[in-house]
Amino acid sequence: MAQARKPELTGILLALGGGVMLSLNDLSIKFLSNGYALHQIILIRAFISLIIVFAVIRATRTGFGQLITRRPRAHLFRVSIVMVSNVTYFLGLAAMPLADAVATAFIAPILVTLMSAVILSERVGPHRWAAVAIGLCGVLVMVRPTTGALQPAAILVLISALCYAGSHMMTRRMRDTESAMTLNFHVQIGFIIVSAGMGLWAGDGHLAAAHTGGALEFLFRPWVTAPLPDWPAFIGTGIAVGIGGLMMSQAYRTSEAALIAPFEYIGMPMAILWGLLVFGTWPDPHAWAGIALICGAGFYTLLREGMRRKDEGVAAPSGDH
Repeated sequence: MAQARKPELTGILLALGGGVMLSLNDLSIKFLSNGYALHQIILIRAFISLIIVFAVIRATRTGFGQLITRRPRAHLFRVSIVMVSNVTYFLGLAAMPLADAVATAFIAPILVTLMSAVILSERVGPHRWAAVAIGLCGVLVMVRPTTGALQPAAILVLISALCYAGSHMMTRRMRDTESAMTLNFHVQIGFIIVSAGMGLWAGDGHLAAAHTGGALEFLFRPWVTAPLPDWPAFIGTGIAVGIGGLMMSQAYRTSEAALIAPFEYIGMPMAILWGLLVFGTWPDPHAWAGIALICGAGFYTLLREGMRRKDEGVAAPSGDH
């Protein structure tokens, strides 16, 4: 029974750690987005993330043979929706207020919970639904989205959230044959191929003049040589995605999607923390109230899982302990 308890707690810890790491990715990309094309950032990030994947495989001695897959079509579909999720999020983010974009994007845990019930037939009880809903309320309290959330650009962010949730459904479906390293390896290879192709097509900036300002400028901006002071941000985003992606993939591989989803809200309090440490912005009372709701949802889920495991332990035969 003790062995059976470990995946849930491990999955929660991995999701929390992955959420923290991925928040560092957002911070790094925000820093780089004013001077670089999106596909240039993603290409460099993908190469650094691949190095992280290779280093983890070597350190854990799990073997590079696991990167060879017999499910190329499944990987192609998963990689495609991950790419669509990334591109639509950043394009929507460039065209609408940050608060509205973040609030819209955090519909993803709700979608993950819904899709886990409909697509994966996982049991989603009222307590897990409550945790996701409370976490979403916390995000909405923090960002206080305006009526601008209804603008057309929000559709891009909604598409991103839908694709993001879909990628986790694919992770769950592929968990029996594909490791977290395999899943992330193919994603990074996909990013390298697409970003390099975009660079060859638009990296000279010939399309930038026609798209000054907004999302398309971010997409078609010419490639430039990065000065040394910017490389910590490039390295940071690669490390964050490399480690955070592995942790999040492993969390969804080993635990039910509806259990993991509420802990993705850790990204919002982390955004507040980075704002305080990096930009000197102190959270207002609304932000603290939102943080309390988000943390409360996480603690509630942990408490419920602890009670459930305790009940299962009491009900189990003594030989199972």
